[in-house]
Amino acid sequence: MRQDLFICPRCRTQLERVTPDQVTCPQDGLEFRKEAGVWRFLLPESEAHYARFIADYETVRRLEGRGSPSADYYRALPFKDLSGRHQADWRIRARSFNALVKNVLTRLQAPLVRSLKIIDLGAGNGWLSNRLSAQGDRVIAVDLLVNEEDGLGTWKFYEHSCTPVQAEFHHLPVMDRFADAVIFNASLHYSENYAETLKEALRVLSPDGWIVIMDSPVYRQGSSGAKMVEERAEQFKTKYGFASDHLQSENYLTYARLKELARELDLKWRFTTPFYGLRWMVRPLIAGLSGRREPAKFHLIVGKVIKS
Repeated sequence: MRQDLFICPRCRTQLERVTPDQVTCPQDGLEFRKEAGVWRFLLPESEAHYARFIADYETVRRLEGRGSPSADYYRALPFKDLSGRHQADWRIRARSFNALVKNVLTRLQAPLVRSLKIIDLGAGNGWLSNRLSAQGDRVIAVDLLVNEEDGLGTWKFYEHSCTPVQAEFHHLPVMDRFADAVIFNASLHYSENYAETLKEALRVLSPDGWIVIMDSPVYRQGSSGAKMVEERAEQFKTKYGFASDHLQSENYLTYARLKELARELDLKWRFTTPFYGLRWMVRPLIAGLSGRREPAKFHLIVGKVIKS
């Protein structure tokens, strides 16, 4: 990835290269380094804000048995979970990925005569970035976590390279209009302000590019989403001893919220719903008959700027 693609995440000034693994901002004097293969662009003032969230999240993921010391485990994702611990989760990711490639990326690339430039937001252990890089796409993988089991440090396990970057959604260290696609990889619901997060995504998106929201929970009623958040907090307290709610994340989407964001940001949404199996199809019916809250839907949501 060319070094001049990076900008200061605070003031957006183009960074100057000091060494191959260090850049500096001529405006703010901030220095950013590549450590253990991962570019560290988390702003100093943001480190304390995210510290407890990162610690809690890593604790939960570790106790859930995420990650593996085997490169084969990571390279098989999302189509096989060689650990056998989270096969249902990865079946969903696999179907989401297939829908992403078929319904979004193939169509986006068709009029171009080059590979796609993609930002994978919430890249986690890098499975999506690896799959996209294998197809020839140029990928920047963005996440807060940098550990080597379930964060950006897993880059070392993959045979296809991307650019791992630790950064926050609101302060991306990427030049304007770089990306053909910005993919929120099961991650938009962690945002503390959807409008601000999407504005930053639009800044780094090319004029003809697409925003993709993948594997974030969507509800008809906001009360159902609020109930889900309450249930999850109670489950976490019981199982892990803490609620893991130190970020004021929005946590879920509703169709009304998506319409509101579309109006505010001049976007048009297109929905695709991957087939996750018959069991998923009947979940709303079972929930209604048993008096439980509505279950979330998981769409592939594509946003395009409405051109005047």
